[in-house]
Amino acid sequence: MLSRVAENIYWLARYLERAEDMARLISVNSHLLLDFPHATKLGWDSLINITSTEELFEKHYTWPDETSVLQFLCGDRRYGSSIIASLANARENLRTTREILPREIWEEVNQLYLNIAAKVESGVTPRNRDSFLKQVIRSCQTVTGLIEGTLSHTQTRTFLTLGRSLERADMTTRIIDVRSANLLPKTAEDLKPFENLQWMSVLKSLTGFQMYRQQVRLRVRGPDVLRFLIQDTAFPRAVACSLKDLSLALLPLPRSEEVQGLVDDLARLLIAADVEELAHEPEQLHLFMDELQVGLNQVHTALVSNYYDVKHPPKP
Repeated sequence: MLSRVAENIYWLARYLERAEDMARLISVNSHLLLDFPHATKLGWDSLINITSTEELFEKHYTWPDETSVLQFLCGDRRYGSSIIASLANARENLRTTREILPREIWEEVNQLYLNIAAKVESGVTPRNRDSFLKQVIRSCQTVTGLIEGTLSHTQTRTFLTLGRSLERADMTTRIIDVRSANLLPKTAEDLKPFENLQWMSVLKSLTGFQMYRQQVRLRVRGPDVLRFLIQDTAFPRAVACSLKDLSLALLPLPRSEEVQGLVDDLARLLIAADVEELAHEPEQLHLFMDELQVGLNQVHTALVSNYYDVKHPPKP
């Protein structure tokens, strides 16, 4: 497969997953705000912090209220990871590689973009926020289902899997980070009455509540939820499961030793994590999520240098 085509396929998967998971990230914040009393002082500015877009947001918006943050994360094309920008980029990457993917996938992605673009043009407001986010999530899942059901197991699927798994692992860590020091009250006394609500909201935002209950069969507890979301190898949105999918996708590729080593390092980091401590220490959880995100970015950089960088191809 040509490097250019492989890169476009990889980014198609990343952008589709990014649009879906950005909707999930906004959703978990929305649920927390509904569940918590005003005294906890949770706010929408935390989403700006988690996505590391403070400078860009402040350049174009006056105050991080709900309306502004929704517009920025959902409908602002100046932010490359907003939902509309992600879908536009996914559509463009697919347009240039239409000949190697089933036509139904192009038709679904194109229709998804047009539908969401029309809703963004009308405005994403607090009133229609939930329906908008649900449509993004379900439509992206429809595209994923088409890919799984119609695409042959070739290198095209391999690079789609690499992009989707890497993006999914990264965004799951960011969604968990909503539960970290960025959002939590600063004292344990303030936190304790609402701890289960927070973890339940994170599970629901990842559509993982029922799978968690089937596996754990206990009430929602922070350590159990965190163990499920980062160390479980069976739940598709768990970080460990995404890393497993990454590792399996790398097997048939040449020159994969460097990337595989980085994935293995991250897997060992997950296994060694003290989930009891992380679940009760928001700042430590935040730092651990940062460490995972740095590692995932290193995996991406290695993929670029090995398979996509035609100006500087790796040595055979």
